[in-house]
Amino acid sequence: MNYRRFGRTNWQVSEIGYGMWGMAGWTGSNDQESLASLQLAVDLGCTFFDTAWGYGEGHSESLLGQIIRANPDKKLYTATKIPPKNFIWPSRREFSLDDCYPPDHIEEYVNSSLENSGLASFDLMQFHVWEDHFIEDDRWIKKIIELKDQGLFQAIGISINRWEPWNAIRTVKSGLIDAVQVIYNIFDQNPEDELLPACEEQDVAVIARVPFDEGTLTGKITLDSTWPEDDWRSSYFVPENLESSVAHADALRPLVPEGMTMPEMALRFILNESRVHTIIPGMRKSHHVRMNIAASDSGPLPGDLYNELKEHRWDRNPTEWSQ
Repeated sequence: MNYRRFGRTNWQVSEIGYGMWGMAGWTGSNDQESLASLQLAVDLGCTFFDTAWGYGEGHSESLLGQIIRANPDKKLYTATKIPPKNFIWPSRREFSLDDCYPPDHIEEYVNSSLENSGLASFDLMQFHVWEDHFIEDDRWIKKIIELKDQGLFQAIGISINRWEPWNAIRTVKSGLIDAVQVIYNIFDQNPEDELLPACEEQDVAVIARVPFDEGTLTGKITLDSTWPEDDWRSSYFVPENLESSVAHADALRPLVPEGMTMPEMALRFILNESRVHTIIPGMRKSHHVRMNIAASDSGPLPGDLYNELKEHRWDRNPTEWSQ
C-alpha cells in the first residue's frame, strides 16, 4: 500500500481507502463477512475508512467502531457524514440551511454518530449533501467549529452531490473546510475542470468516491442485471441508465490490457491523478479487498493507456434517478 498526504491535515492516508456504504445499504451483506473484510484491509495497510449515519441509520458506523477497537495499536482514520435534516439525497437548489443543516441538527447527529460507533471522536466529520449557497449562512460553520473545539472530530469535510463538482467551489475557496468527497472515475472526469484546481490551491484533501461508477466499471453489470426492490441500485439503474452505462463500459473492454481486470484499470486510472488523496471503493468481501488494495501496489497506469481512457469522459447531468 502507498500513502498520500491528506491535504492541510498532514495525515498520511492509504491511497486506497474503504467505502462502507455497501455494508448497510445494499443486499447481500452480513456483519461477520463485513468485519472480516475490514480486518483484512487493515492488515494489508488500509488506513482510511469512510462511513455515514445514513448507511443503515448508524449500522455501518457501529461496524467501524468495532474494527477500530480491534486494532488499538494502529492509526486508522475514521470519516463519517451528517445526514440532511430532511433526509433527501441529493440536495436541491431550493433547499435552505434550515432544510438540511440547522445547528441543532448538526449537533444531534454528530453525537449520534459517536454513540453508534462507540468512539470518543472521529477524524473527519462531513456533511452528506451540500449546496454551495450554504456558505452564505454562517450558522453551520459556527456550530461545526464549536463541536470540533470540543474534540469530537479533527477535520471538516463535505460530500458533493452526484455530477455536481461545481457545487462546492465557493466553499472550497472559503478556506473553511479540510476535505471534499466527490465522484471521480474514468467516466466522471469533470472534477478536473474547477474542483481539483481549487482544492490544490487551498490544500483541501480530495476523496474520490464511486470509482467503479456504482458497479458499471467492474464490467459485471449487464442489460440483464436486476436487484431486489429494497436495494438502492434497483432505483438507480433504471432502463435509461442501465443501457447507457453498459454501453459505455463495453466500449472500454478492448482497452483492458492482458492480465489486468477492468476494476484494476479503473482504480489505477484514478491513481494517475495526484490531486486525489484517497479512493474509497466499496468492499464487502475479502477477495474485493485483496484486488483493490493490490491496485496501489501496481501504481498508476502507463501514460498511453491513461491517455486513451481520458477520451472516455462522460459528462452527465443529475436526473430524478441519480440519487
